[in-house]
Amino acid sequence: MDDLIRLTAVEAVRLLRAGAVSPLDLIDAALARIAVVNPAVNALPTLCADRARDHAHRLLAGQGDSGSPGWLAGLPLVVKDLTDVAGVRTTYGSPLFAEAVPKASDALVERLESRGGLVLGKSNTPEWGAGGNTFNDVFGRTVNPWDTARTCGGSSGGSAAALATGMAWLATGSDLGGSLRLPASFCGVVGLRPSPGRVARGPAREPFGSLWVEGPMGRTVADVALMLDAFAGPDARDPLALEAPAAPFLAAAERPQPPRRVAWSPDLGVGPVAVEIAALSAAAVRRFEDAGCVVEEVSLDLSAARESFQTLRAASFATAMGPLLEHRREALKPEVVWNIEKGLALTAADIGRAERQRAALVAKMARLFETFDLLVTPVAPVAPFPVEQRWVEEVEGERFATYVDWLALTFAITLTGCPALSVPAAMTASGLPVGLQMVGRPRGEAALLSHAALFEGLTGLATAVPRAPDILA
Repeated sequence: MDDLIRLTAVEAVRLLRAGAVSPLDLIDAALARIAVVNPAVNALPTLCADRARDHAHRLLAGQGDSGSPGWLAGLPLVVKDLTDVAGVRTTYGSPLFAEAVPKASDALVERLESRGGLVLGKSNTPEWGAGGNTFNDVFGRTVNPWDTARTCGGSSGGSAAALATGMAWLATGSDLGGSLRLPASFCGVVGLRPSPGRVARGPAREPFGSLWVEGPMGRTVADVALMLDAFAGPDARDPLALEAPAAPFLAAAERPQPPRRVAWSPDLGVGPVAVEIAALSAAAVRRFEDAGCVVEEVSLDLSAARESFQTLRAASFATAMGPLLEHRREALKPEVVWNIEKGLALTAADIGRAERQRAALVAKMARLFETFDLLVTPVAPVAPFPVEQRWVEEVEGERFATYVDWLALTFAITLTGCPALSVPAAMTASGLPVGLQMVGRPRGEAALLSHAALFEGLTGLATAVPRAPDILA
């Protein structure tokens, strides 16, 4: 069982395709691991083993589109608890939906299941995905596998912790201001925020919204590429959905290529970074020079992202959740109430200004990519912090006004529409993971994955996970 858990997703799928291992074997291995590890981290509060086994039997009987480049061949995976899975308890981390069981799955779940993915359970998330620390009043806190007194990040924290502990080979995440990238960094795994439309979703209350996206999470860059192939393709429920690429993303990840020129920005001009994180990140990006790449520090000022993102994010919350505030305000956590109220108070002038700021940020990135192939920054300004702390209030003497401000390194990139990936880069003196944020050209996931795979090979950190249960005791 331990040997199966330690397989990468790519390795496991190859064995499944060859008939050397059964989907049922992997389900049993994952459930055994979950029984040992999950009590220590609380990453997977809801399991659906019988549903996964039923799906496995259908696949073994010859049902499924095995010709797809993203064919997962019966690989178990977990789905973030913000995403509907038919017949499985889906709470959104909210007491209002603590016992909700949707009748239909989200489009992305249907896509994964049609391509041979087996949903084994739901991963924990903050209430409505709001915040960089995974806790809620339904299931409680999810903790960091590297130090269970610290946060795993959020809002895809349950997915990241499940991957880091070997309870899953692949997991879904979603990302608005960094909800996929931050927990990947804090837990020492890989998470990709794709370009808007790369992963079809729906039905959605905001179908043309481009700030929040769904994306893949895995232990390696190649695993994430495999899952992105499984996601890829249009869906009538998503007007932004893109066609699948001609060449699989996995092919790009398995042929690592060095970027010619790497732009390194230590802070994007958006705020402070803790001294240790800044030093580790600056040293890590220089690993590209070992492969003959030119690494150049750039003065990139994306400070307008602070106002723009806060405004556009608030507008999105008001669009999606305004009715909940009106009818069930008392059941929403303070941060969610603040988001919705801020959105409802916006004027057309406020939104217009934010959109103009965003347009200027997009133009800056376009100019950057005329010269560079890749932009690299820290993912987070701090290492994983105590799990009891709701959010980061201060970094290097600078205090933040809201629970969102400390996430500026990731939400600034959100506004640009560029794909961005968190990949393990270093360890702090106290043994906590640090990720680098790698940013590619719009719709440039293939090149981004190829460059990140090269970096991953230079660091060797992909072998640090999964974490062994005795470390969690």
